[in-house]
Amino acid sequence: MDLLKRKKAPLTDEAWQQVDDEARRVLKLHLAGRKVVDFAGPLGWKHGGVNTGRLNPIGKDHPDGVSYALRQVQPLVELRAPFAMKIAELDDASRGADDLDLDPVIAVAERVAHAEDTAIFHGFKNGQITGIIEATPHKPVPVTGILEWPKAVVAALEVLRAAGVNGPYALALGLQAFDELDADSEDGYPLRRRLEESLRDVSLVWAPALQGGAVLLSVRGGDYELTVGQDLSIGYAFHDRTDVELFLTESFTFRVLEAKAAIFLSRPDTKAKRP
Repeated sequence: MDLLKRKKAPLTDEAWQQVDDEARRVLKLHLAGRKVVDFAGPLGWKHGGVNTGRLNPIGKDHPDGVSYALRQVQPLVELRAPFAMKIAELDDASRGADDLDLDPVIAVAERVAHAEDTAIFHGFKNGQITGIIEATPHKPVPVTGILEWPKAVVAALEVLRAAGVNGPYALALGLQAFDELDADSEDGYPLRRRLEESLRDVSLVWAPALQGGAVLLSVRGGDYELTVGQDLSIGYAFHDRTDVELFLTESFTFRVLEAKAAIFLSRPDTKAKRP
């Protein structure tokens, strides 16, 4: 029996298939960080931390000439989000129903994707994770108006290139930023298309968990690493005669290996929040 305890759940194979497929679909849509950072794993439940290769000296040298130091390890955060479903509804999957009410699955997948991406972009202090925006030494590039986005992106590119950070690049866009770029400009041509055509080495990524603007970062590899122990999976908690409680879980941590490989583009009328 593994930690997910799926075999104990009152779900048929057909019900599990629909639940898993819907969760996978929503997670693929909402997870932005995994599209722009390096991915290590999945390494399994037993993987509890990442070796940083660093040492922390312990006190002063001993009189006999022996010194001590602790190896630095970054622990993985274990995330778990519960949700409930009706057993009768799930049973209909085995009768051929392909229109199950999967709203609870959609909601929990969106919450978990938001949690993972918030840690990647904004950090998670309690989880010992520093986010991309927190780590960058570059001064944010302000975007003073919707029509200023192309100019701001070019300015951000110049900062990264001057810092020796080569491409290709990705522009991760928060909800407001994406909507603004997707809207028509004065000539009826979306700013998003203008950017895609003029900046061939910059890909645009929808990142709904990113707050306060956008992040331009290199996707050359080696700058940011998401390490996953148990990858995103649905498990079983308990049930009664009518309802079953399931949960979506994962274990992960995130490390910034090259802080200068990203720059924040801020919108003055929004405010980036930290968890």
